Amino acid sequence: MKRWTLFIPFIIFTLLGLLLWRGLYLDPKDVPSALVDKPFPAFSLPTLLNGELKNEATLKGDVHLVNVWGTWCISCKVEHPFLVKLAQQGVRIVGVNYKDENDAARKWLNDLGNPYAYSVDDEEGTLSMDLGVTGAPETFFVDANGVIRYKHQGPITQGNWAPLEKIWLSLVNESKQAVQP
Repeated sequence: MKRWTLFIPFIIFTLLGLLLWRGLYLDPKDVPSALVDKPFPAFSLPTLLNGELKNEATLKGDVHLVNVWGTWCISCKVEHPFLVKLAQQGVRIVGVNYKDENDAARKWLNDLGNPYAYSVDDEEGTLSMDLGVTGAPETFFVDANGVIRYKHQGPITQGNWAPLEKIWLSLVNESKQAVQP
């Protein structure tokens, strides 16, 4: 038997150790979405408050934040007051109520304020699955053509809004330029 073959387990162990060490420094929130720069997935879901059917076409014509949320989500409760503030400042937000009790979700919006232009009832989680949601909250920046331009995992707060606002304003400006003759 050749001596060099004795080093194979050591080489494999070293490579695995390097990969695991590298993994310690990856940001788990920095997971790219396969849907960035692709059209928002097709859906047809009722709104939470009045049952009106909405679909992906309702996202066209204006820039939106599409926020996946649930009353069972602690981070969503942290994020909610800031979303209300953003909505008051003119940011158009559409909600996707993910696998939630409708009565609890309506009470939440009534008690804490409703930042959403509308919120669809994704009780089965089909839209959220099509979006590749791994947990709530997740927010998608959708341009006026209905194309997803950015995905943010975790709550949007005053503390992390500054870099996100740059993305938002860029989409708004692109939208305005596309409308001008």
